[in-house]
Amino acid sequence: MVTLILGRKGSGKTKKLMAMCNTAVAESKGNVVFIEKDAALTYDISHQARLVSAADYNIKGFDALYGFIAGMCAGNYDITDVFVDSTLKIGGDDKEALEAFVEKISKLDTRLVLSVSMDKADVPAHIAEIAEEI
Repeated sequence: MVTLILGRKGSGKTKKLMAMCNTAVAESKGNVVFIEKDAALTYDISHQARLVSAADYNIKGFDALYGFIAGMCAGNYDITDVFVDSTLKIGGDDKEALEAFVEKISKLDTRLVLSVSMDKADVPAHIAEIAEEI
């Protein structure tokens, strides 16, 4: 299941994503992963979640992000939730590539929540139905 958290810069997407992550840690019977562009949220995410900096692994582009997430899920079947902050900063600004990325990751057997700095009106129609605007 994929959920998009949408809104402009400064609208509170990261704060909502962190709260969702910390709630998932408390409720999950498996592992929770939080992927961010760089290591800025070290003290805001529960220590029980796996915090990953995309910059540390040189993840750039939607294909690299998909491969990273799919590889984590393949290597650890206990991952129940994956949260990705600043998805466009990691993957790029191409709307068609975002749509293809969401289509691919929706096939993974884990809950995925992505923060995307975009208005719902700007999101491709196919993925707008799974979007929640802040």
